[in-house]
Amino acid sequence: MADSTHFSPYRADGKLYGFVCVVTGATQPIGKAITRELAAHGAACIYACSRSPTEDYAALADEVNKEFPNTQVIGYPLNIANEEDTLGLIDEILNATGRLDVWVCSSGLLGPPSIADTTPGDLQKCFEANSMPPFFALKYAPPAMAKLAIKKGSYSNAAPKDQKYGSIIVVSSVASTYGGCWGPCYTMSSHAALGVVRAGVAVLKGTGIRINCISPGQIDVGVDLKGFDMRGMTAQLPPASLQAKEAQKDHIGLERAGLPTEVARVAGFLASGFSSYVTGANLVVDGGASTMCPLTVPI
Repeated sequence: MADSTHFSPYRADGKLYGFVCVVTGATQPIGKAITRELAAHGAACIYACSRSPTEDYAALADEVNKEFPNTQVIGYPLNIANEEDTLGLIDEILNATGRLDVWVCSSGLLGPPSIADTTPGDLQKCFEANSMPPFFALKYAPPAMAKLAIKKGSYSNAAPKDQKYGSIIVVSSVASTYGGCWGPCYTMSSHAALGVVRAGVAVLKGTGIRINCISPGQIDVGVDLKGFDMRGMTAQLPPASLQAKEAQKDHIGLERAGLPTEVARVAGFLASGFSSYVTGANLVVDGGASTMCPLTVPI
């Protein structure tokens, strides 16, 4: 498909210039990095959504707005497991901007490390955080993404939308394809998240809208063991400090843990026209760990 002028990834003003985006889990380290990445490449408007209405979504918006003043970052309190909240967000976006281009689900939950510590309620919360938001995005975002906005909006970095375009990005983990990365909750719900992506290719056939998964491995999110909840009910990823530096050198091709910004760069690629022929993919961002040692994937 030939890109219109407004969708060329080679635009001097940014490969995402004019785009209206949603990032769920934006108050978590990877979500924060993705919000900055989208803003850095010219996105017009980013709804930076919390995982729950009690998180400090407003501070993130203020921080990114100062760094990228031409991008309007809106902190938005979102209950990611609530269908009505998702529909309300989409209505608000269309009323305010008339378009929707990118939806990033980055609201993961780790869950307990063992089945002995796992309750049915824990499992439900992990599915609500890891696989329900991608399902809602697949079900409700595409009709909004298909809407055209021929007239340029009145906000900064606004651009007309003269072709159907949409990219749904699901941030999961290497637990989407491997077992034993942490606990059963994490593995089961991560597999389900990737299942939404794979099912989504057929669902979106003929729409021009793409859906892809990012599966990070061991990512250093800047959390030490002292402040970490080992039940995993408040974290998206375990701290990299759980694995010694020597083990990282032995099992990871790049001999280190990754950074949230390195995951965010992949999201920026999937959001843009540079990935126009990529859909249904699972991009593994683990420094080569799963290739080197697939039976003991370090996370």
